[in-house]
Amino acid sequence: MEASTVQLNDIALFVEVAKRKSFSMAARALDMPTSTLSRRINELERAIGLRLINRNTRRLDLTEAGAAYMRRCQGLIDEARLAHEQLLSLSGGPSGNLRVSMPYSLAIWLLPETINDFTDRYPDVECEFDLSMMTASDAQGTPFDVVLRFGRNSDFSLATLDAGNGNGNGGGATRPDGAVVQELVSLDNYLYASDRYLERHGEPKTPADLSQHQCLRTTIDDAHSHWTLHNGSVNEVVPVSGHLAANNMSIAGTLAGLDLAITRMPHCQALDPIIKRNSLRRVLPGWSVDPISIYVIYPSSIQPAKTRAFMDFIKPKLGPAV
Repeated sequence: MEASTVQLNDIALFVEVAKRKSFSMAARALDMPTSTLSRRINELERAIGLRLINRNTRRLDLTEAGAAYMRRCQGLIDEARLAHEQLLSLSGGPSGNLRVSMPYSLAIWLLPETINDFTDRYPDVECEFDLSMMTASDAQGTPFDVVLRFGRNSDFSLATLDAGNGNGNGGGATRPDGAVVQELVSLDNYLYASDRYLERHGEPKTPADLSQHQCLRTTIDDAHSHWTLHNGSVNEVVPVSGHLAANNMSIAGTLAGLDLAITRMPHCQALDPIIKRNSLRRVLPGWSVDPISIYVIYPSSIQPAKTRAFMDFIKPKLGPAV
């Protein structure tokens, strides 16, 4: 195969391998044997006359030529896929396999309230959800159309944005590999407890009273043993403690519903049934804790119709956009 006969399909295969930095992951995403994918990349390199990928048993790296080729080709492939999607949409709605990675907590809130309506509206979209606790940087290398993560703080770093606690800067950011990160929504974060807990232990009247209560933290360490509460322009940092900790917000709500502690929980439409089911009510209603944001990571700046349909559907369920 000469350079003049290089096929767009072969370039697309190279982009998948380069994006995922793994032949096996790319092969799974493409639904083809790894050996076939490797052979096609070898043929592409022979046609171009340059090595694009350095291979060894532990890792895969792009050569200088491969990195330059990736930068030029990824946009071309994305545009071609978008054109294909748009042509298909002329004869029907969004279709295909939509792969979504999200934390278990978010799935428990969101999916029972939305997925039935979504599949009714878009019957040609097959949804595949991954609820593992991989970090967002790990999720980049896997074949997901959408990665949703919780985030905090203003110093955004994709490498530290993980499944339960992370960082975020708002707006959108394009990573060097072409992934795009956007803050979807910033959720108000309040304190909740069950009526029975408050009957047994009394209701805190001021933030300082929390030091006398069982407070459910993310982890039992010094970094998570202080809560910052806000009331307008007034901020108070209070020490908290308790016998229990959980980094899963749905479990935290359940434990609070068992009369065990005061917990922090974001407030949004999708969470209302969980709050009601666990008979929780707000504590210190004039105060809130630091808000928590939900971020979305896309593999590129161009989203196919199935991705746009899913995101447009769930955004109103999460709350007002940032």
